Amino acid sequence: MEELLRPRDAKILVRRILDDGIVVYAVPHALERLSQRGISTVDCENVLRGGAVQDPEWENGAWRYQVRTGKIAVVIQFLSEEELLIVTAWRLP
Repeated sequence: MEELLRPRDAKILVRRILDDGIVVYAVPHALERLSQRGISTVDCENVLRGGAVQDPEWENGAWRYQVRTGKIAVVIQFLSEEELLIVTAWRLP
């Protein structure tokens, strides 16, 4: 999905996908980083559900969105209106 979304619209789409769509993880990058950083897939999905979506950045040919809580940042990319990709995640200082 190459359409640029405002953070508010991205948040609505994230919640819709969490409820009724598909969440996939970049393999092996995201799963390796999560393991190294002690972050679970449940942690990532909780960040997506409750975090704030930042302004998107164009990276590697797609719009990527950083979703943050006070403790964790998760980078996502929308593959379609029904599927999102978790690219990476890290703990915030």
